[in-house]
Amino acid sequence: MAPAQASLLAKLDTQQRVRDFLTNVVASGRASHAYLFLGAPGAGKLDAAWALAQAFLCEQDGCGSCDSCVRVARHTHPDVHYYTPESATGYLIAQTRELLDDVPLAPIRAKAKVYIIDRAEQLRANTANALLKTLEEPPEGVMFILLGTSTDVMLPTIVSRCQCVPFRLVSPVVAAQAVSRATGQDIARCRMAVAVAGSPTRGIEFLKSAERQDARRQMVRAIDSLIAADEADVLSRAKSLIVVVKAPLAEVKSTQEKVLEQNADYLSRGALKQLEDRNKRELNARERSGIMEALASARTLMRDVLLTLQDEAADVVNEDVRDTIGRLAAATNVAGAARALEAVVAAERNIARNVTPQLAIEVMLFDIRKALKCR
Repeated sequence: MAPAQASLLAKLDTQQRVRDFLTNVVASGRASHAYLFLGAPGAGKLDAAWALAQAFLCEQDGCGSCDSCVRVARHTHPDVHYYTPESATGYLIAQTRELLDDVPLAPIRAKAKVYIIDRAEQLRANTANALLKTLEEPPEGVMFILLGTSTDVMLPTIVSRCQCVPFRLVSPVVAAQAVSRATGQDIARCRMAVAVAGSPTRGIEFLKSAERQDARRQMVRAIDSLIAADEADVLSRAKSLIVVVKAPLAEVKSTQEKVLEQNADYLSRGALKQLEDRNKRELNARERSGIMEALASARTLMRDVLLTLQDEAADVVNEDVRDTIGRLAAATNVAGAARALEAVVAAERNIARNVTPQLAIEVMLFDIRKALKCR
């Protein structure tokens, strides 16, 4: 493998065995047609999937800067297909049908195609069985990367068709150190970034994004203001949070429109419609991811409040907003902070069940306000 190609996978430094294995896979030119990445949430499975897709499709020895690498990094490459369950109960039949219809088609820009299937344990029996035949007899130049938590909750027939790659649980300290090495920022800030974004790689991206950091600031300010807020204030803050979370989507939508324009001359009407539908799902997925990240900001904040109420010298994640944590702790008690934390967890569950984001956040803010006034 060329040094540049290896560097695409070097970002997986918290999963050294996985990094070394995937580096050798790409270097050998004998990549499997199907991988199953297994590990707990936050272990970096999705980061590894995108890095492998980038290295697999690059035509310049994994340069990291060519058109293909840039598109994969931005999640806009038309030959890398990312799927996540669109229903609270799992994958829709329509999602699997679209995937299976697309597999036989020739790549649009690259010489191969990659399908990333997140939360593969949520493939229902009928959809998993439909995918099974494709995994058994995949077309040339197609790679599947399935992500899951455990083989115990997946169909054995699916597991047996994939090469399993285990990911170890990464401690918050190790994750923060990895982010600090990559960004040069202090450990406390990197620890916060990992807690909010969910993994080291996404923590690095979070620290590079002014919009995502602004969404976190707005969430912290919204919760800080709840003690003195009336109903109109709560509704206004919920609306503002949705606006700030959607801010990064404008660039994504613009990029998608450019890709459609570039492909319009040589794709069939059906293929263009498929690309448009996938773009819509990508925007919805990104909005949902942004909402969940904002909710993670709220969850870590309320966790810090609860810890501070139990021990004033507690090691908190949000060191930069200790004043806010102190004010919130002074306004409530342990029972109230616990109820406020549960309100955030309930909002995360509601988003997972496809509840309208604004409604989920409104309910959460009202419930936190009530909990904070229980002293």
